[in-house]
Amino acid sequence: MTIMVRKQIYLKKRQAISLKRQSRSRGISEAELIRQAIDHQIDRDPMESSHPDPAAWEKAHKFMLALQAAGPIPDRPRRWTREELYEERMNRYARHPR
Repeated sequence: MTIMVRKQIYLKKRQAISLKRQSRSRGISEAELIRQAIDHQIDRDPMESSHPDPAAWEKAHKFMLALQAAGPIPDRPRRWTREELYEERMNRYARHPR
């Protein structure tokens, strides 16, 4: 038998209404729905919901600015045009401008 621990929480009115509606439509108790929501939140990949690392962003941003300042790579001209890339992308996703 699973040991249960009693917790008391406060919900916003809209949350309480939604909780009641969802539990009724799924045929489970409000408590079970809350437990499932907690399990879902806890079992998520922490990288999915983590906030970006400001120091890592700053390092990446400085790198991008340095690339931009350096300009094109000598002796390596582009073999594509912006229009070609745009057309390829539009075809890939079957989107066509109107």
